[in-house]
Amino acid sequence: MKSILLTLSLLFFTTAGYCQLEDKVITEGYDQQEMSAAIAHARRETDTFIKMLNKHDADSYAVKAPITDGKDTEHFWLSNVSYADGIFTGIIANDPGIVKNVEYGQEWKIKKEDISDWMYTRGDKIYGGYTIDPLLATYPKEEADGLRARLVR
Repeated sequence: MKSILLTLSLLFFTTAGYCQLEDKVITEGYDQQEMSAAIAHARRETDTFIKMLNKHDADSYAVKAPITDGKDTEHFWLSNVSYADGIFTGIIANDPGIVKNVEYGQEWKIKKEDISDWMYTRGDKIYGGYTIDPLLATYPKEEADGLRARLVR
């Protein structure tokens, strides 16, 4: 049963904002335990992300939101993120592949404790984005290596 399906929408950033190069649904080929650990890691460090967001000290910011439609859940990156009173607000940054209750460009709100990941960028470097790591196994080696080189750990 496909009760939880993850979307990897790898967003490559420019200083002017988001430039989406790839958007694909990944439902298998990654380690689910690693994914759960990555989500837990991101949630533990969400306050660090909020501090960076409030400093306006990066080129771009995003949070990943699990969105459920019936029995299916798909994870979306939200761009143009703001945070107030325990709620992140952002824009759905990719087309849905599984769920039908959201669309690209739609505003979405999510409680701080419900996000599945966060990231910010400086230049070509990506900070956070912990759920990207388990999904790299599903990518061609050259593509995964290129992305891995951009991740700051």
